[in-house]
Amino acid sequence: MKRFKFVKYGSIVLSVICYLSFSVACSRMSPEEQATEAALNIYQQLLEGDTAAFLNGKALIDSLPAGRSRQQALAFGQYVKDIAQKHGGLQGVTRSSNAARYDTIAAAAPFDHFVHVFLLLSFNDSTQEEITVPMVFVNDEWKMK
Repeated sequence: MKRFKFVKYGSIVLSVICYLSFSVACSRMSPEEQATEAALNIYQQLLEGDTAAFLNGKALIDSLPAGRSRQQALAFGQYVKDIAQKHGGLQGVTRSSNAARYDTIAAAAPFDHFVHVFLLLSFNDSTQEEITVPMVFVNDEWKMK
């Protein structure tokens, strides 16, 4: 019986320790690193075909009128179709060898931070493309501008 309690509570304690370690590690990351991680996560949604989640990665998307939101969704859907048609689809998304750049001039209301993130898109036809993703810090999270 004691062993069961240890396993039960031990896994809870381990989960809390992992969460706290992740939180501390994220707080030590620079704004450029945080923005890059967020951009990678957002583009991972595109890789998985979830254009709605990808669209939710845009800053202030929830404040757009419904018609404009639908237009954005259609545009990103077309972007995915274009990638499929021209390159056979998206194979992977990684960090570029270029470092993210913090932009102090563009950081203005309503955004506190503005970072240019460089990602490398790998396509199924074995081509690659480096893209720049402008990221802004709004409502306590990094979003695409």
